[in-house]
Amino acid sequence: MAENIRLEELRRLCDVAAGRCKADIVIKNARWLDVFNARLEEGDIAICGGKIAGTGSYEGEAEYDFAGKVVTPGLIDGHMHIESTQLSPEEFAALAVPHGTTLVIADPHEIVNVCGLAGADYIRRAAARTPLEVKLMLPSCVPATPFETSGAVIDSFETSAALRSSNFFGLGEMMNYPAVAAGDGEVLKKVVAARLEDKLIDGHAPAMSGKDLNAYVGAGIYTDHECDTAEEAAEKVSHGMYVLLREGSASHDLKNLLPAVNEYNFRRFAICTDDRHADDLAAEGHLDNALRLAVKCGLKGEVAAVMCTLNAAECYRLHGKGAIAPGYDADLAVFDDLSSFRCAAVFKGGRLVAEEGRALFSGRMPLPAAVKNTVNAAPVSAATFTIKLKDRRAHVIGLIPNTLVTQNLVEEVESRGGDVCLEGTDILRLAVVERHFASGRVGLGFVKGFGLKNGAAATTVSHDSHNIIVVGDDKRAMAEAVEQLRKTGGGMVLVHGGKVTSVPLDIAGLMSSAPARQHAQLLEELYKQSYAAGVNPDIEGFMTLSFLGLAVIPQLRLTDRGLFDVNAFGFTSVDAD
Repeated sequence: MAENIRLEELRRLCDVAAGRCKADIVIKNARWLDVFNARLEEGDIAICGGKIAGTGSYEGEAEYDFAGKVVTPGLIDGHMHIESTQLSPEEFAALAVPHGTTLVIADPHEIVNVCGLAGADYIRRAAARTPLEVKLMLPSCVPATPFETSGAVIDSFETSAALRSSNFFGLGEMMNYPAVAAGDGEVLKKVVAARLEDKLIDGHAPAMSGKDLNAYVGAGIYTDHECDTAEEAAEKVSHGMYVLLREGSASHDLKNLLPAVNEYNFRRFAICTDDRHADDLAAEGHLDNALRLAVKCGLKGEVAAVMCTLNAAECYRLHGKGAIAPGYDADLAVFDDLSSFRCAAVFKGGRLVAEEGRALFSGRMPLPAAVKNTVNAAPVSAATFTIKLKDRRAHVIGLIPNTLVTQNLVEEVESRGGDVCLEGTDILRLAVVERHFASGRVGLGFVKGFGLKNGAAATTVSHDSHNIIVVGDDKRAMAEAVEQLRKTGGGMVLVHGGKVTSVPLDIAGLMSSAPARQHAQLLEELYKQSYAAGVNPDIEGFMTLSFLGLAVIPQLRLTDRGLFDVNAFGFTSVDAD
């Protein structure tokens, strides 16, 4: 726990711990979680100078009586993207902290793909105005692959320079996992740059196994949040990785992966949200939601809480975090119990920052010019979305509920008058419109299982390069949706029945500067209208749409440059031979 501490601070901490003087704060009459033994203990918690001085029997200058409640270390999200909440960092903190979250490992690769490192700087400075501790990772894949157009490019030279600064805690998720396994020089230079600075490297390795996994882990990447099955999770743990059980808005992996957890290996698992929308945060919570689900699925509450605290802290080398023990930071969450995980209070550095679901802090920085007015797309028309097939067979992206993985389907598609005819099918047109340089480039394809009828839906949130992605069965509605996003500077829009329903995202086309509750209300109305328009109720429509351009998750994706087969890691034709 190497850290700077003055002699007088250390002397006072020792005096309080030994009982020679009163603590600054004492939490009394609550049980507290011993994360090292995964069990509850009884006794006071003494806090001095933002640190835990000791547990036992203490008196304090200020005392909080939490009789009947349970105190845990503050919850730690092992991997997430603040941009995916669609909230400003200040508004995200105001929602997450009252649910017990005190620290997040945040990868700003969404906003960096749009605005470059200026986007990361905005996240860092805005988050610093809140008590939520944000460890910012330097995005490793800008763009995620060379097969799409992003608003910025961060090469190995710029990566090395940025990692030498104190602005970044580590190297963000290495999504170009095939390139790591193949020994690609440019990608490995980024890995070497992180290792030279002794900084962590986050992983992203869906379905990776065998010798390719050996190469990935051997490169120095020890985390993964993309496991799809318990067997995959078990293999990665056996290779020395930490597996993060993901419970987000579109991807619900926790339940499927829990069978991999046992009494011998549970210390190699942490929990993350990855991508979680504001409406879900407001309605269901943050990590506390994942903890409730874990308990419901049969995991002991004490063990689940260890995953969100000590395990995450040790995984990310967060010295002095994740435990209630002498010398550790007094980041604490107070819950009614370890099954409902209803959060009653939150302390950060010994200061009460949230109580009964209410943030006790506020403040917001003005938006810098670098993150505003970022939609620069060429005009489109209905004709833009015409698809001409050579024959009747076409490759179609097949959606699978509750996962980001898609199917590579081959479907019979009729054509009429030089364009496809999709009437009477569950197949929709899908397009990705480049929006950073007004190049006019548009990728065209098909998707099955989305369910929208007689309209279109579009968004500037399209991982990870965040071009405009639009889906629909009405070409005019698709063009209208894209034009709406061009005019408003980004967001999400539904065009159906002559009505336009939209949610503005004025920060990089990814996030809203509006208050969280207001944004959540707009989202609620958008989702209500989209399901009324026929969107499949088994998918989270706009979140699912936003991932259909991410060319690093199997099997089939669409970028502004065309249809992409992730398994083959190359472009493929919409026409099926």
